[in-house]
Amino acid sequence: MTDTRTVVSAKSPRKSRPDKSGPPGIEPKKGKYSSKLTGLITAAIGVVIIALFAIMIFQTPPDDPKPTSLGFSLNSFFVWIGNLNPLVQIPVVIVVFGVVVALILVLIEYAPRAGRGYAILRVAACFIIPLLAFMLMRPYQGAVIYVVAIALLAGALLFFADYRARGGAGYLFQLFIFLAPAATLLLVGLIYPTIATFFQSFFDKTGKEFVGLENYIWTFTNPEGFWSVINTIIWALFAPTIATIIGLAYAVFIDRARGEKVLKVLVFMPVAISFVGAGIIWKFVYDYREGQQIGILNAVITWFGGQPVPWLDVTPFVNTFCLLAVFIWSQTGFAMVFLSAAIKGVPAEQIEAAQLDGANAWERFRSVTVPGIRSSLIVVLTTITIASLKVYDIVANMTGGRSNSSVLGFEMVNQQQRFQSYGHSSALAVVLFIFMIPLIVYNVRNLRKQREVR
Repeated sequence: MTDTRTVVSAKSPRKSRPDKSGPPGIEPKKGKYSSKLTGLITAAIGVVIIALFAIMIFQTPPDDPKPTSLGFSLNSFFVWIGNLNPLVQIPVVIVVFGVVVALILVLIEYAPRAGRGYAILRVAACFIIPLLAFMLMRPYQGAVIYVVAIALLAGALLFFADYRARGGAGYLFQLFIFLAPAATLLLVGLIYPTIATFFQSFFDKTGKEFVGLENYIWTFTNPEGFWSVINTIIWALFAPTIATIIGLAYAVFIDRARGEKVLKVLVFMPVAISFVGAGIIWKFVYDYREGQQIGILNAVITWFGGQPVPWLDVTPFVNTFCLLAVFIWSQTGFAMVFLSAAIKGVPAEQIEAAQLDGANAWERFRSVTVPGIRSSLIVVLTTITIASLKVYDIVANMTGGRSNSSVLGFEMVNQQQRFQSYGHSSALAVVLFIFMIPLIVYNVRNLRKQREVR
């Protein structure tokens, strides 16, 4: 019998399939490169860029520095936009935004492709885009050489890292172009102001003379700075605690009650009011004057034969807690809605099982409901705490920081706008950021634990 099985000849071996591991349109890199060597070269170029940037910042500026531009800059563009008719500004901004987005999409789609022409496009983009970005900021004459050097080194770093990427030439370039807009906004709007504020806190009010820790000493010894720190701590401790407790109590008692929707709307309504509007409303509540009282609180007191009280000027801490009541009033509805939704997500079987075991209402709430909504409680507490740390509108609108009622968020702006003291303002901002760090660390650790559970 003839064997009909297929025999693979040694002269015609099977062709191996090409590696399709890379992204679409990008050929995988042939050959192997030392990742250690690539890391060392990348780190060296990065260190040189950081060194040039530090020299540019700390060098002594010329007496009369003049900005250098390519004939066009972001400043001139915004000035030109500002001089146009408001009806023309909108379409112009939309067109410019569309052109920028189209350019980014073209680079993302075509530049990573294989071929000499696409490689030239990547090289041009790596060097031209950073140079244009830096020059559009109109650097001063003494800093032009550093700006050009930083831009060219940044382009060389991008091209080298992209060329040595494991995914093939063009892979890293595509990722960089895709992330560049968001990264630029974070860099310009968050990272750079944070670093600049930190350095500014060690200089005097003019920003020219180094004074060391004097601004921080002022923060904790001067009455304005000291009371703003104390009041901020009070706000951060009491506001989230009281608002969450009241919101949780509302959520528990209103849950599945008759008229639940109407009651929730009534409690939630203050959330829709801005802090400025809430401050105006409660300023009339606390109003104090000689003769006939128009403030509700003092009117009630005088009706019962008492003397009117200047609530917003009574120290210590009375006026602070009066302002705190406004904030709690506006945040309780948020806590109530959030926690009410969380309570409805607690399995009814667990509550019924606890009830069958003989647990009363308080024991069921403490042992079943609260553990079931723990993650929601953390979110509410941290959200309200962050809002209380950066509060500004209520203090500015109701007291203006007088009578030791200021907080860091208000005093920071007050020192900069009213007294032109950038050193004091920056020190207050750094202290406020330090208060935020525990919340950030706790939330990061909590997110990691949740990911491990999942």
